[in-house]
Amino acid sequence: MLAAVDHVQLAAPPGSEPRLRTYYEDVLGMTEIPKPPPLAARGGCWFGYGDVQLHLGIEEDFRPARKAHPGLRVTSIEAYARRLEEHGAPVVWDENLPGHRRFYSEDPVGNRLEFLEPLA
Repeated sequence: MLAAVDHVQLAAPPGSEPRLRTYYEDVLGMTEIPKPPPLAARGGCWFGYGDVQLHLGIEEDFRPARKAHPGLRVTSIEAYARRLEEHGAPVVWDENLPGHRRFYSEDPVGNRLEFLEPLA
């Protein structure tokens, strides 16, 4: 039986790890998780915050997905959106999910990310 989502994997182009580290650590506030040595040899990087894990794997012919994305629940969504904007990340608000405030953004390689907070 399913118990939880362990992680979400996103793709990234070769050589993008430094930009990904800056974004996921400095902008989103996540911590890099060391990859096991056999997997580290493939490139990419893993990040976590609490129970949330995002793995970024290297894909030679990378093209960011236009629709697919992880949905990341946040607190203080207005402040979080300002944080992203202050770091130059796009913030596009979407009011179409009842009971939530949410916006979309992109990481430095174009992966779509959704950030949402349930309304009180």
